[in-house]
Amino acid sequence: MIDSRIKKLAHIIVNYSLEVKKGSSVLIDNFDNANQLTKELINEIFKVGANPFVWNNIININKEILDNINEEYINKWIEFDKVQLEKCDYYIAIRNSNNINEFSDLKGEKLNLYNKYIDEIHLKLRVRNTKWSVLRYPNESFAQLAGMNTEAFEDFYFKVCTLDYSYLSKCMLPLKKLFDDTDKVRIIAKDTDLSFSIKGHTGGVVDGRANIPDGEVCTGPIKNSVNGKIKYNVKSTYLGHTFDDIYFEIKDGKIIKATANDTKKLNEILNLDEGCRYFGEFAIGTNPYIDKPINDILFDEKMTGSIHFTPGNGWGNKSQIHWDLVQSHLPEYGGGEIWFDDILIRKNGKFILEQLKSLNAENWE
Repeated sequence: MIDSRIKKLAHIIVNYSLEVKKGSSVLIDNFDNANQLTKELINEIFKVGANPFVWNNIININKEILDNINEEYINKWIEFDKVQLEKCDYYIAIRNSNNINEFSDLKGEKLNLYNKYIDEIHLKLRVRNTKWSVLRYPNESFAQLAGMNTEAFEDFYFKVCTLDYSYLSKCMLPLKKLFDDTDKVRIIAKDTDLSFSIKGHTGGVVDGRANIPDGEVCTGPIKNSVNGKIKYNVKSTYLGHTFDDIYFEIKDGKIIKATANDTKKLNEILNLDEGCRYFGEFAIGTNPYIDKPINDILFDEKMTGSIHFTPGNGWGNKSQIHWDLVQSHLPEYGGGEIWFDDILIRKNGKFILEQLKSLNAENWE
C-alpha cells in the first residue's frame, strides 16, 4: 500500500506548487529510483488531463559518464536534453540519492564541463522557461545524513514538506514588505559582521511553488555594496564535497579571503568564474518545522532562525554556481542579529517586530 503522505505530497506538487493545466506536458526527473513518488505524480498529472514524461537518472551511472566526458560530448548532451526540455511546460525533479558524495572526485576540466551542462540546461533553460518544482526524497541514506532513524526521518520529512504553504505565504508578506522598503542590512553573529544594501531589489516570497520544502523571503545584495566578514556555521555539501567552517572576508562585494576545512577545494570552486566571488542572494529562512540542519541545502536554507548568503548567480550577478550557504542564529548555534536600516528585526532566531512574530516557530507548535 502506498503511504498516504506520498499521495498528499504528489497532490500538493501538481495542484498547488505547479498548478498543472490540462493539455500541458510535465517532465519528471527521477533520480536514483524515487519510484513511489514518481508513480503518484504520474497519476496526479493524468488526473488533471496533462501529459507526464520521465527522465530516469541513476547517479553512479551519470558518474561513469562524467568521468569520460569531453567538450564534444557535453555539447551533444546539452543538445539532446534541450530538445526534450523545450517541449515541456513543467519540470519536477525528485533528487533521491544513495550517496551524496558520488561526485566528490570530479575535478578540473570534468567539473567545468559538468557545470556548463548545469548552466545551459537548468539555469538558462529550465529555470527561465518552465514552471518547476525540485525536492529530495526520503531514504536510508538521507536519514543517516540527518542523524535520524528512517521512520523518524520520514515523519520529519513529510511534516516539513506538506505544511500549510498558503498560510505560511500570508505570514511572510509583512517580511517581504520590509525587504522592499529597506536599504541597509547588517548581520551580526560569531565571527560575522556583514553590511550591504538591498535598495531597489524586490523581495521574493518563496512559499512552496518551487522547491519543496519551502519557506524563505529572499532578495539580492547590491553587487558592490557587501563589506565585512561572515562565518557559516552550517555544513554544506557541494559537488560531492562536504564543507565546514566556511569563512569569507568581503570587500566591495568580492570575496577576498576564503577558508574552510578544505580551503583549497573551496577556492577552486570560487575560481570557476568571476561571478563566483560575488553574491547573488540574501534570504531569511522561515519554515517553522525545520529547527536543525540535516546537511541538505533544500532543507537547511529554509531552517527557522537562519539566513543564507549565496555566492554566485542571482540578483545582479552572473555565475555558473549558485551556492546557498547557511548561518543559523538559533541560540544553540551562538545566536545572531539581523538589522534593517538600524532597526533590529530578529535576535537569536526570533523575530522582534510584531508584524513578523507569526513566523516564529513557537507559534506553529
